[in-house]
Amino acid sequence: MNTIKSISAGLALILAATSCEDFFDRTPKDEFATTSFFASETDLQLYANGLIEAAMPSVSNLTLGEDAYTDFCGTKQSKAIYTTVYTASTATGWAYSNWSFLRRCVYMLDNMHNAKGKVPDEIYNHYEGVARYWRAYATFNKVKDFSNTYWIETTIQPEDSLTLYGPRDDREYVMHMVAEDLKFAVDNCLTDGAGINSSGRIYINKYVVLAFASRLCLYEGTYRKYHTANPATGKPWTNEYETSEDFLNLAKGYAKQLIDMNAFSLHNNYRELFVSTALPTDEVIWGRSFNEEYRHNLTYTFYSATAGQQYSPTKDYVHMFLETDGTPVASAEVSVTEEFNNRDERLSACVLAPGQTYTTTAGTVAEFAPNFTWTRTGYQWLKWSLTDEIAWSVSNDMSDNAIPIFRYAEVLLNYAEAVAELGQMTSDIWDDTIGELRRRAGVTSIYPEDGAYVPDQWLRDYYTQDVEHPAQLSDVILEIRRERATELFMENDTRYNDLMRWRLGDLIERRYNHQGWAGIWVTEEEAADGFTFNGKEYLVSTNGSTNDAGYKIVSSTADRNFSFSEGDHGYVIYNYQMNWEDKMYTKPIPVTALNVNPEIGQNEGWQWN
Repeated sequence: MNTIKSISAGLALILAATSCEDFFDRTPKDEFATTSFFASETDLQLYANGLIEAAMPSVSNLTLGEDAYTDFCGTKQSKAIYTTVYTASTATGWAYSNWSFLRRCVYMLDNMHNAKGKVPDEIYNHYEGVARYWRAYATFNKVKDFSNTYWIETTIQPEDSLTLYGPRDDREYVMHMVAEDLKFAVDNCLTDGAGINSSGRIYINKYVVLAFASRLCLYEGTYRKYHTANPATGKPWTNEYETSEDFLNLAKGYAKQLIDMNAFSLHNNYRELFVSTALPTDEVIWGRSFNEEYRHNLTYTFYSATAGQQYSPTKDYVHMFLETDGTPVASAEVSVTEEFNNRDERLSACVLAPGQTYTTTAGTVAEFAPNFTWTRTGYQWLKWSLTDEIAWSVSNDMSDNAIPIFRYAEVLLNYAEAVAELGQMTSDIWDDTIGELRRRAGVTSIYPEDGAYVPDQWLRDYYTQDVEHPAQLSDVILEIRRERATELFMENDTRYNDLMRWRLGDLIERRYNHQGWAGIWVTEEEAADGFTFNGKEYLVSTNGSTNDAGYKIVSSTADRNFSFSEGDHGYVIYNYQMNWEDKMYTKPIPVTALNVNPEIGQNEGWQWN
């Protein structure tokens, strides 16, 4: 095993224009002299807080991110990776700046020994756990992008520069080391104490580590189960270290440990989780907060014809939500004016439904009618969006809603899925996890092995028909996948990561008959006479009108055109051609990095692109 023991290992192998000697002679701007720093608890806390500031994901990455380009969200344009223009020559992600955060983590691990004996052992171990948590966090992101990557053990020294020119470490070894980091962090990070716990859910503590560990281990366990080979090499897993089952057991254990701590519960109002200024700390384990002085423009990004991508919920997403009696919807061919009736309450918390209102800039309350210039499917997002006109009528940062990063709901889902994948699901576990989520949403919970359960053929077909790598899925697994969609979509790239680990990336391409995204169903009568939604009359425009009172439908299935699925009525289809190949389960190593260090090696399938 050629383990690169340096943070700059492969470092994009720096820029070709920068010599190694020049680079290593620099004094890192984010570091202090090691002889005088890391000498007290305050120093450890200060550096650890700097890691939070450096690694905290942006608002757009936490909400829109990769999920916005999957099967459940239509956009006016997609990402380059789903087109033929994306190649190893145009790829990025292996430059020095892409490795700088890992360097900061390892720098702390290398130098915090200065505090040994000067702070209590439990405080020292806590902060070592925090640094190892962040190393695991950052390394895992590299694994998701490139599969094989470098395991960074220590900060590079000038005399070690030759280690820059080595091959990547195998994914199985890297994830074994990541698992060791997480175990240390779980065992040693504290739940509270000075500078550790916060009502604002800012700091890294044992709760945050456990939530992340359950997410990571579930990802890797299911990835190894549904992918028969390492996508970086095309070779079968060796199982030299942890197996798929080992990671699933770790996911189960970490999630259960957090559940048994009884520190969190489900918030009683789902929509408040995404539009409240203060994080609902009964459910949110870690998150970002904002206020009147420090705001963002997320609502404006959703409610603008030009600022964003006209992010649009799809019919497939809407159809995932159950009836309140716990049974699946009989047909998707239902008018948008009726399909919200007797449905899972999360649907109308995420998608604009009949009867909803907004506050005008004058302070009055008005019916909230969809604006077609904001959407490609006829459905309009509510999740993350404030129903205050001032937040979506101007381009300034006028949104102050907090952004959850880890929620207790996800931990329940991680536990349920890990247990189900291990073949250990019971009615009691179901009731304590999926049942809890459904009851909050006003949905009767029915265990799939009970006699009252109604199998959903549409759901089964969605995940097993016209799929490149169909799997044998139980009703329990299918319903957990439904629940992840209805509970977590548009949060932390959850849907995208789920598709990647379940080996269902081709869902991104196939969507509606491989044409594009399907939206609302327009009946024959509505197509001819129009319909009224929240007090506004909508006419179906067949000449491509951009009038916000009309749905612009033209009889063309050409790329980036609108059409009806049935010719003169039916689903509104935004036709958008995208590409999917198995090689896309990894990103290519950029040619610029390979030119500096050919030993990095290209990922399988990208060698000729």
